[in-house]
Amino acid sequence: MGATARGYTVSMQVFTARVRGGAIVPEDGVTLPEGTTVTVIADSDVDGFETTPEEERELLEAIAGVERGETVRAADLLERLRR
Repeated sequence: MGATARGYTVSMQVFTARVRGGAIVPEDGVTLPEGTTVTVIADSDVDGFETTPEEERELLEAIAGVERGETVRAADLLERLRR
């Protein structure tokens, strides 16, 4: 279990899921304990967004960093923001 700040668990994971039979089913072998609370941000073909080439490059670099495990603990980020 992750560190807590102000009573909230601040550990999280990002994964892809699909709706199957009306239920959200994680992909890529992700398993969650029964009763896990999740936040869902659904892809939509209605409200997309545009980026400049520079913004796209930065976004792709950030995603690659996460995939390499280059992350910051939420508790550490919250501490930095308080300064």
